Amino acid sequence: MPSPFVISAAVSDALNAGSPVVALESTIISHGLPRPRNLEAAQEFEEILLSAGVTPATIAVLDGVPQIGLDADGVARIANEDMVKASVRDLPILMAKKVSGATTVAATAYLAGKAGVRVFATGGLGGVHRGANVTFDESADLSSLAIAGVTVVAAGVKSVLDIAGTLERLETLSVPVVGYRTTNFPSFWLTESGEQIDWSVDSPAEIADVMASQDQLGHGQGIIVANPLPPELQWEPDEHDAVLLEALAEADARGIRGKAVTPFLLSYIVGASGGRSLEVNLDIARNNVRLAGQIATAWSALASNSAAHRA
Repeated sequence: MPSPFVISAAVSDALNAGSPVVALESTIISHGLPRPRNLEAAQEFEEILLSAGVTPATIAVLDGVPQIGLDADGVARIANEDMVKASVRDLPILMAKKVSGATTVAATAYLAGKAGVRVFATGGLGGVHRGANVTFDESADLSSLAIAGVTVVAAGVKSVLDIAGTLERLETLSVPVVGYRTTNFPSFWLTESGEQIDWSVDSPAEIADVMASQDQLGHGQGIIVANPLPPELQWEPDEHDAVLLEALAEADARGIRGKAVTPFLLSYIVGASGGRSLEVNLDIARNNVRLAGQIATAWSALASNSAAHRA
């Protein structure tokens, strides 16, 4: 059967040449930022990579076709059109119905892995939701990273989630988690969550070595690189804590339950923070895109050296 997805010429050429490539999700653009700021951000993220000699591979489903790498018109579409959020389970339905969708972390990692793109930059991961022991509400990001051989750079998970529960699930799924120059797992807007992780790495080259070792073992899981914001860029912790408590109380007062909780909390937090949380979101994304570009470059160099030695 023909391939179900399309790889752009720029991404295909880079992969064939062994040049660095970084996948970027589209949900952060379509649902995570207001218009027209979202288009500016999408273009900025790609430019950060291009200026570092890395090919960006923004991923989305357009008219039922999963696409790895978008042209300027494709990027504008995900920023300006109303699209559904597409997780892995939605992909075959969108394809059959020829509908467009912005890919979540789960779907982006899955498609990137299928296309051979090994590094992916996002803002924060989805995870185990508060009260999941009752609702069983857990992001598909976690189970997808258990099968997608992609290294994901993220600033941990949002503090509205159950961070300790998320780390426990990742351990159960045997997904390696390493902190970039830290052993304190970040909580998206904040540099530290207080939850400790076992391993840290000090350089992009060291992360590339972990990727190579993972390949040798043949496990197939992805790798999470927890990349905290520098303390001077994080949201002011006292304000963050106060707004989060206010948001949680409001959700409880309105009787919001299950899958509706997290979208409500995130929307409420943007308003209650006067937009400050969005500005931190952008700093997070930039920080992760830069590191992902460095990791992809180190991975490309390592792969090239290995091929030269085999020759």
